Amino acid sequence: MSEGADIEALASGKGHGDENFPVASALIAPALRPVVMAFYRVARLGDDIADHPGLNADQKLGRLDAIEASLKGEASGAPVAPAVALRRILADRGITDRHVLDLLVAFRRDAVKTRYASWDELMDYCRYSAAPVGRFMLDAHGESPATWPASDALCAALQVINHLQDCGKDYRDLDRVYVPLDVLADAGLDVGVLGEARGRPALLRVIRDLAGRAAALLAAARPLDAGVRDLRLGLEIGVIHALAASLARRLATRDPLSGNVHHAKVEVLGLVLAGAAGTLGARLWARPGRRVIS
Repeated sequence: MSEGADIEALASGKGHGDENFPVASALIAPALRPVVMAFYRVARLGDDIADHPGLNADQKLGRLDAIEASLKGEASGAPVAPAVALRRILADRGITDRHVLDLLVAFRRDAVKTRYASWDELMDYCRYSAAPVGRFMLDAHGESPATWPASDALCAALQVINHLQDCGKDYRDLDRVYVPLDVLADAGLDVGVLGEARGRPALLRVIRDLAGRAAALLAAARPLDAGVRDLRLGLEIGVIHALAASLARRLATRDPLSGNVHHAKVEVLGLVLAGAAGTLGARLWARPGRRVIS
Protein backbone atom coordinates (compact mmCIF):
# COMPACT_ATOMS: atom_id res chain seq x y z
CA MET A 1 0.00 0.00 0.00
CA SER A 2 1.36 3.44 -0.94
CA GLU A 3 1.90 6.20 1.60
CA GLY A 4 -1.08 8.15 0.26
CA ALA A 5 -3.38 5.14 0.44
CA ASP A 6 -2.05 4.31 3.91
CA ILE A 7 -3.01 7.80 5.09
CA GLU A 8 -6.47 7.55 3.53
CA ALA A 9 -6.97 4.23 5.32
CA LEU A 10 -6.84 6.12 8.63
CA ALA A 11 -10.20 7.76 7.89
CA SER A 12 -12.79 7.04 10.57
CA GLY A 13 -15.62 6.51 8.11
CA LYS A 14 -17.48 9.47 9.55
CA GLY A 15 -19.24 11.45 6.84
CA HIS A 16 -20.73 14.90 6.44
CA GLY A 17 -24.10 13.61 7.57
CA ASP A 18 -22.61 12.69 10.95
CA GLU A 19 -21.51 16.22 11.82
CA ASN A 20 -23.27 18.30 14.47
CA PHE A 21 -24.00 21.09 11.99
CA PRO A 22 -24.92 20.97 8.27
CA VAL A 23 -22.17 20.42 5.72
CA ALA A 24 -23.01 21.10 2.05
CA SER A 25 -26.73 20.77 2.66
CA ALA A 26 -29.31 21.03 -0.11
CA LEU A 27 -29.37 24.79 0.52
CA ILE A 28 -25.91 25.16 -1.02
CA ALA A 29 -25.92 25.76 -4.77
CA PRO A 30 -25.36 22.45 -6.65
CA ALA A 31 -22.43 23.94 -8.56
CA LEU A 32 -20.62 24.62 -5.29
CA ARG A 33 -21.33 21.38 -3.47
CA PRO A 34 -18.39 19.49 -5.10
CA VAL A 35 -16.07 22.28 -3.94
CA VAL A 36 -17.41 22.16 -0.39
CA MET A 37 -17.26 18.37 -0.27
CA ALA A 38 -13.65 18.31 -1.54
CA PHE A 39 -12.71 20.69 1.27
CA TYR A 40 -14.68 18.63 3.78
CA ARG A 41 -12.96 15.36 2.79
CA VAL A 42 -9.53 16.80 3.50
CA ALA A 43 -10.72 18.39 6.74
CA ARG A 44 -12.34 15.12 7.83
CA LEU A 45 -9.19 13.13 7.05
CA GLY A 46 -6.98 15.60 8.93
CA ASP A 47 -9.28 15.50 11.94
CA ASP A 48 -9.36 11.70 11.89
CA ILE A 49 -5.56 11.56 11.88
CA ALA A 50 -5.27 14.04 14.75
CA ASP A 51 -7.73 11.95 16.80
CA HIS A 52 -6.45 8.51 15.80
CA PRO A 53 -5.84 6.35 18.91
CA GLY A 54 -3.28 4.13 17.17
CA LEU A 55 -0.85 6.89 16.22
CA ASN A 56 1.62 8.75 18.39
CA ALA A 57 2.18 12.50 18.03
CA ASP A 58 5.11 12.18 15.61
CA GLN A 59 3.18 9.77 13.39
CA LYS A 60 0.22 12.12 13.31
CA LEU A 61 2.40 15.10 12.45
CA GLY A 62 4.13 13.18 9.67
CA ARG A 63 0.83 12.27 8.05
CA LEU A 64 -0.51 15.79 8.37
CA ASP A 65 2.69 17.02 6.71
CA ALA A 66 2.05 14.59 3.86
CA ILE A 67 -1.44 16.02 3.38
CA GLU A 68 0.02 19.53 3.24
CA ALA A 69 2.66 18.44 0.73
CA SER A 70 -0.07 17.02 -1.50
CA LEU A 71 -2.10 20.21 -1.16
CA LYS A 72 0.91 22.20 -2.29
CA GLY A 73 1.92 19.79 -5.03
CA GLU A 74 5.16 19.04 -3.21
CA ALA A 75 4.64 15.40 -2.24
CA SER A 76 7.89 13.43 -2.47
CA GLY A 77 6.12 10.09 -2.13
CA ALA A 78 2.70 8.84 -3.15
CA PRO A 79 0.27 11.78 -2.93
CA VAL A 80 -2.82 11.83 -0.72
CA ALA A 81 -5.69 11.62 -3.18
CA PRO A 82 -8.28 13.83 -1.39
CA ALA A 83 -5.65 16.57 -0.99
CA VAL A 84 -4.69 16.35 -4.66
CA ALA A 85 -8.36 16.55 -5.67
CA LEU A 86 -8.85 19.62 -3.48
CA ARG A 87 -5.70 21.28 -4.86
CA ARG A 88 -7.03 20.88 -8.38
CA ILE A 89 -10.53 22.12 -7.64
CA LEU A 90 -9.19 25.15 -5.76
CA ALA A 91 -6.92 25.98 -8.67
CA ASP A 92 -9.76 25.57 -11.17
CA ARG A 93 -12.01 27.87 -9.14
CA GLY A 94 -9.33 30.39 -8.22
CA ILE A 95 -9.80 29.82 -4.46
CA THR A 96 -6.87 30.16 -2.08
CA ASP A 97 -5.49 27.16 -0.21
CA ARG A 98 -4.88 29.40 2.82
CA HIS A 99 -7.96 28.17 4.66
CA VAL A 100 -7.26 24.46 4.43
CA LEU A 101 -3.63 25.07 5.40
CA ASP A 102 -4.85 26.98 8.46
CA LEU A 103 -6.98 23.96 9.38
CA LEU A 104 -3.88 21.80 9.32
CA VAL A 105 -2.37 24.12 11.96
CA ALA A 106 -5.25 23.18 14.26
CA PHE A 107 -4.90 19.47 13.54
CA ARG A 108 -1.21 19.66 14.40
CA ARG A 109 -2.12 21.28 17.69
CA ASP A 110 -4.58 18.48 18.39
CA ALA A 111 -1.80 15.99 17.77
CA VAL A 112 0.41 17.43 20.52
CA LYS A 113 -1.75 19.62 22.77
CA THR A 114 -4.40 18.32 25.17
CA ARG A 115 -5.12 21.30 27.44
CA TYR A 116 -6.04 24.98 27.01
CA ALA A 117 -5.07 27.36 29.77
CA SER A 118 -7.60 30.12 29.14
CA TRP A 119 -10.49 31.32 27.00
CA ASP A 120 -8.08 33.45 24.96
CA GLU A 121 -5.96 30.39 24.22
CA LEU A 122 -9.07 28.49 23.18
CA MET A 123 -10.11 31.34 20.89
CA ASP A 124 -6.67 31.26 19.27
CA TYR A 125 -7.21 27.55 18.61
CA CYS A 126 -10.63 28.36 17.09
CA ARG A 127 -8.88 30.85 14.81
CA TYR A 128 -7.35 27.80 13.09
CA SER A 129 -9.82 25.00 13.83
CA ALA A 130 -13.08 26.79 13.02
CA ALA A 131 -12.67 30.18 11.34
CA PRO A 132 -11.03 28.76 8.18
CA VAL A 133 -14.15 26.73 7.42
CA GLY A 134 -16.37 29.79 7.38
CA ARG A 135 -13.83 31.85 5.47
CA PHE A 136 -13.51 29.11 2.86
CA MET A 137 -17.29 29.00 2.42
CA LEU A 138 -17.39 32.76 1.98
CA ASP A 139 -14.54 32.72 -0.53
CA ALA A 140 -16.11 29.87 -2.47
CA HIS A 141 -19.27 31.97 -2.81
CA GLY A 142 -17.35 35.09 -3.83
CA GLU A 143 -18.28 37.00 -0.68
CA SER A 144 -16.39 40.01 0.64
CA PRO A 145 -13.69 39.61 3.33
CA ALA A 146 -15.74 42.18 5.26
CA THR A 147 -17.96 39.24 6.25
CA TRP A 148 -15.07 37.40 7.92
CA PRO A 149 -15.37 38.82 11.47
CA ALA A 150 -19.02 37.78 11.81
CA SER A 151 -18.21 34.41 10.27
CA ASP A 152 -15.28 33.93 12.65
CA ALA A 153 -17.61 34.59 15.60
CA LEU A 154 -20.15 32.07 14.30
CA CYS A 155 -17.54 29.40 13.69
CA ALA A 156 -15.92 29.91 17.09
CA ALA A 157 -19.33 29.55 18.72
CA LEU A 158 -19.97 26.30 16.85
CA GLN A 159 -16.58 24.98 17.96
CA VAL A 160 -17.19 25.84 21.62
CA ILE A 161 -20.65 24.26 21.51
CA ASN A 162 -19.16 21.07 20.03
CA HIS A 163 -16.50 21.04 22.76
CA LEU A 164 -19.08 21.43 25.51
CA GLN A 165 -21.36 18.73 24.08
CA ASP A 166 -18.45 16.30 23.85
CA CYS A 167 -16.42 17.39 26.89
CA GLY A 168 -16.79 14.05 28.66
CA LYS A 169 -16.12 11.95 25.57
CA ASP A 170 -13.08 14.03 24.58
CA TYR A 171 -11.58 13.56 28.03
CA ARG A 172 -12.31 9.84 28.30
CA ASP A 173 -11.35 8.86 24.75
CA LEU A 174 -8.59 11.34 23.88
CA ASP A 175 -7.47 12.83 27.21
CA ARG A 176 -8.21 16.14 25.53
CA VAL A 177 -9.75 19.05 27.43
CA TYR A 178 -10.99 22.18 25.70
CA VAL A 179 -12.66 23.58 28.82
CA PRO A 180 -10.19 26.31 29.86
CA LEU A 181 -8.13 25.24 32.85
CA ASP A 182 -8.37 28.63 34.55
CA VAL A 183 -12.17 28.47 34.43
CA LEU A 184 -12.11 25.02 36.01
CA ALA A 185 -9.63 26.16 38.65
CA ASP A 186 -11.75 29.20 39.53
CA ALA A 187 -14.61 26.76 40.19
CA GLY A 188 -12.36 24.60 42.39
CA LEU A 189 -12.25 21.79 39.85
CA ASP A 190 -9.65 19.79 37.95
CA VAL A 191 -10.02 18.00 34.63
CA GLY A 192 -10.85 14.69 36.33
CA VAL A 193 -14.43 15.81 36.89
CA LEU A 194 -15.02 15.48 33.13
CA GLY A 195 -14.63 11.71 33.48
CA GLU A 196 -17.46 11.35 35.98
CA ALA A 197 -20.85 9.91 35.08
CA ARG A 198 -22.70 13.08 36.07
CA GLY A 199 -21.62 16.68 36.07
CA ARG A 200 -21.04 18.22 39.48
CA PRO A 201 -22.99 21.41 40.19
CA ALA A 202 -19.78 23.44 39.95
CA LEU A 203 -18.98 21.91 36.56
CA LEU A 204 -22.49 22.59 35.30
CA ARG A 205 -22.02 26.23 36.27
CA VAL A 206 -18.78 26.26 34.27
CA ILE A 207 -20.54 24.78 31.26
CA ARG A 208 -23.36 27.29 31.62
CA ASP A 209 -20.82 30.14 31.69
CA LEU A 210 -19.05 28.89 28.59
CA ALA A 211 -22.38 28.33 26.82
CA GLY A 212 -23.15 31.97 27.59
CA ARG A 213 -19.88 33.01 25.99
CA ALA A 214 -20.81 30.96 22.91
CA ALA A 215 -24.20 32.71 22.86
CA ALA A 216 -22.40 36.07 22.90
CA LEU A 217 -20.36 34.98 19.87
CA LEU A 218 -23.59 33.96 18.14
CA ALA A 219 -25.01 37.41 18.85
CA ALA A 220 -21.93 38.96 17.22
CA ALA A 221 -22.51 36.71 14.20
CA ARG A 222 -26.21 37.54 13.89
CA PRO A 223 -25.88 39.96 10.91
CA LEU A 224 -24.05 37.43 8.75
CA ASP A 225 -27.02 35.61 7.20
CA ALA A 226 -28.49 38.84 5.90
CA GLY A 227 -25.08 40.32 5.10
CA VAL A 228 -23.92 37.81 2.50
CA ARG A 229 -24.98 38.36 -1.08
CA ASP A 230 -25.79 34.73 -1.89
CA LEU A 231 -29.32 33.89 -0.74
CA ARG A 232 -28.72 30.16 -0.47
CA LEU A 233 -25.61 30.68 1.62
CA GLY A 234 -27.53 33.14 3.80
CA LEU A 235 -30.22 30.52 4.40
CA GLU A 236 -27.59 27.92 5.29
CA ILE A 237 -26.04 30.35 7.77
CA GLY A 238 -29.43 31.15 9.26
CA VAL A 239 -30.19 27.48 9.79
CA ILE A 240 -26.80 26.82 11.39
CA HIS A 241 -27.25 29.85 13.64
CA ALA A 242 -30.67 28.64 14.79
CA LEU A 243 -29.35 25.15 15.57
CA ALA A 244 -26.38 26.58 17.47
CA ALA A 245 -28.46 29.03 19.49
CA SER A 246 -30.76 26.20 20.55
CA LEU A 247 -27.83 24.04 21.64
CA ALA A 248 -26.28 26.93 23.59
CA ARG A 249 -29.56 27.31 25.49
CA ARG A 250 -29.64 23.58 26.19
CA LEU A 251 -26.09 23.58 27.50
CA ALA A 252 -27.12 26.27 29.97
CA THR A 253 -29.59 23.85 31.58
CA ARG A 254 -28.50 20.28 30.75
CA ASP A 255 -25.69 17.99 31.83
CA PRO A 256 -23.64 16.81 28.81
CA LEU A 257 -21.94 14.14 30.93
CA SER A 258 -25.12 12.27 31.79
CA GLY A 259 -27.55 13.20 29.05
CA ASN A 260 -27.90 13.89 25.36
CA VAL A 261 -27.76 17.55 24.38
CA HIS A 262 -28.16 16.88 20.66
CA HIS A 263 -31.40 17.57 18.80
CA ALA A 264 -33.91 14.93 17.76
CA LYS A 265 -34.76 14.87 14.05
CA VAL A 266 -38.14 16.51 14.53
CA GLU A 267 -36.50 19.31 16.50
CA VAL A 268 -33.96 19.81 13.73
CA LEU A 269 -36.74 20.22 11.18
CA GLY A 270 -38.43 22.90 13.25
CA LEU A 271 -35.18 24.78 13.77
CA VAL A 272 -34.32 24.54 10.06
CA LEU A 273 -37.65 26.11 9.15
CA ALA A 274 -37.34 28.77 11.84
CA GLY A 275 -33.78 29.61 10.86
CA ALA A 276 -34.61 29.90 7.17
CA ALA A 277 -37.68 32.02 7.90
CA GLY A 278 -35.67 34.32 10.16
CA THR A 279 -33.05 34.80 7.47
CA LEU A 280 -35.64 35.60 4.82
CA GLY A 281 -37.20 38.17 7.14
CA ALA A 282 -33.83 39.74 7.91
CA ARG A 283 -32.91 39.95 4.24
CA LEU A 284 -36.24 41.54 3.34
CA TRP A 285 -35.75 44.10 6.12
CA ALA A 286 -32.19 44.84 4.96
CA ARG A 287 -33.21 47.15 2.10
CA PRO A 288 -30.74 47.78 -0.74
CA GLY A 289 -28.08 50.14 0.45
CA ARG A 290 -28.48 49.29 4.14
CA ARG A 291 -25.19 48.05 5.60
CA VAL A 292 -25.74 44.79 7.43
CA ILE A 293 -22.05 43.87 7.76
CA SER A 294 -19.85 46.75 8.86
